[in-house]
Amino acid sequence: MKVLHVVTLHTPTNAFGGPTRVALNLARGLRGRGVDAELVTLGDGFPEGALPDEVEGVPARIFRARHVLPRFEVSGITSPSLLAGARRLVRSADVVHVHLMRDLITLPVAVAALQCGRPLVLQTHGMVDPSDKPLAKVLDALATKRLLRRADAVLHLTEWERTDLEAVVGEGNLARPVRLPNGTALHQPRVRSGPPTVLYLARFQTRKRPKAFAEAIPEVLRHYPDARFVLAGPDSGELAGTLETVRTLGVEKSVRHVGPLSHAEALEAFRAADVYVLPSVDEPFAMSLLESMSVGTPVVVRESNGLAPDIERSGAGRVVRRPEDVGKAVLELLDDGANQAASQAAWRLIRDELSLDAVLDVLQDVYGTATRERSPASSPRSASGRS
Repeated sequence: MKVLHVVTLHTPTNAFGGPTRVALNLARGLRGRGVDAELVTLGDGFPEGALPDEVEGVPARIFRARHVLPRFEVSGITSPSLLAGARRLVRSADVVHVHLMRDLITLPVAVAALQCGRPLVLQTHGMVDPSDKPLAKVLDALATKRLLRRADAVLHLTEWERTDLEAVVGEGNLARPVRLPNGTALHQPRVRSGPPTVLYLARFQTRKRPKAFAEAIPEVLRHYPDARFVLAGPDSGELAGTLETVRTLGVEKSVRHVGPLSHAEALEAFRAADVYVLPSVDEPFAMSLLESMSVGTPVVVRESNGLAPDIERSGAGRVVRRPEDVGKAVLELLDDGANQAASQAAWRLIRDELSLDAVLDVLQDVYGTATRERSPASSPRSASGRS
């Protein structure tokens, strides 16, 4: 079986975050099971003529990103060469798995898959929700609604996300919804050593609320004067304000800004931390939280996070209702006994409920159903749920 994973963007600094990470994890996991999985995406930030042909061991067809509508940021990038070859690309696959958002890449490729009769699986990562924005309305009328109605399966992270998709497409019109949580591999649990370390690792953008992390630092320092705070991730407009908050609070000597990290570097950062804080609001199902817990590092999240119920139920960290409660939650988790208990709970949560293997089992069943329900003549080769 050949599966194309189509996602909007890949950059050297992992600027697009979760959707690309999920696509890579799934493709790499599928390849480990004998499935011919490839990545199709745009590349940005690479030297001219130096687009990679593989990412973390996954074969990749990466097209140079063209910023045709700069004011719309990621939604405004495209590639004429990818669009021109989209039908040929999808015809080469048994399943087209599109990590869908309202943009000029994933929407056209998904439409091409429908037109060519290829089994189409959509995964929206919380990126398609009811919107009154003019561009969203236009794209919904042209493509989004039709895709959500006619795909072979629509993967959602939470019931909240499924409800949002129903609101976009009309109640009862969503094509075969399947809950598929994000998953990750288990990693060697970290061992605490040295002064307490608290980590923020995410894009610096308004929704992620990095300033809430910075504002919690003085409260933690009052109890742990030697504590260290690490700021990591690409800038999406909030870095300068976050660093200014750090300076205004007079805590810059305790803070280290390390910028964007590779996946391997991110795992090391999670392993070196005692607590990982992601104070973002309306976060669907952050991969960074899974990877932190996969090494046994407890987490602090807001209650609107899609993983908050799992974290609270399992004891894998703390869930806060208000940004001003972040400092108190971090202090609770820096206690040796509480940290050890939360660390073990986090690792068990990944092992028992959110492992990549469990996710792949569900995904291959989805692929199998999609290919069986299509006419055999529509597939370029024999297809089955497991390959």
